[in-house]
Amino acid sequence: MLDVLGRLTDRDRLLCRLLYEHRVLTTSQVADVGFTGDRRARMRLGELHDLAVVDRFRPRAKVASAPYHWVLGPVGAALVAAERGTETGDLDWRKGMLSDLAASQRLAHLVGTNGVLTALIRSARRRPGCRLEVWWSERRCAREWGEIVRPDGYGIWVDHDARLPFLLEYDNGTETLERLAAKLAGYAELASAAGHPNWVLFTFPSPRREREARRVL
Repeated sequence: MLDVLGRLTDRDRLLCRLLYEHRVLTTSQVADVGFTGDRRARMRLGELHDLAVVDRFRPRAKVASAPYHWVLGPVGAALVAAERGTETGDLDWRKGMLSDLAASQRLAHLVGTNGVLTALIRSARRRPGCRLEVWWSERRCAREWGEIVRPDGYGIWVDHDARLPFLLEYDNGTETLERLAAKLAGYAELASAAGHPNWVLFTFPSPRREREARRVL
């Protein structure tokens, strides 16, 4: 395994950390994070797959075929554990996670949430002075604020000297708008506890859904 680790780039190591924190990324999302296009991302991901650094699956799709979805492999997990000064068994990771994610009813929501943040990273890569400084997963947010509110993600967007912390609510149309609106009380409580207002970024699957949300929210 030491031979494999010696062949990994800083970008490969970053990808391992992201896959550990955020569970799953599609090929296009990986390209958004660190490649010039999907083709180059596919080539490197294929190499990392052969080395057991990452693993992959394709969920069933109603139309055409779904893209590969990438998860952390056993060698990638060992790398993350080494960086953290712990053992693989102490990580929140196991080999069966791939099949669990492939069968999960929340897979589309997780991938959609991650897509919002990787799109911001893609935008920052094209705009000097901009970056996504912080990107927390839903699990990390739950550990921090779970008794008050559970956003789908948290980020800090930096544009030169401006910093914008935001909480993400990714809506893919599976929740009622009334349920979404009910979450605002928790965000108000969090802002009160923090002593400053928080920006909440809502994303919606269609213009119609957004218009309906505006009336409810």
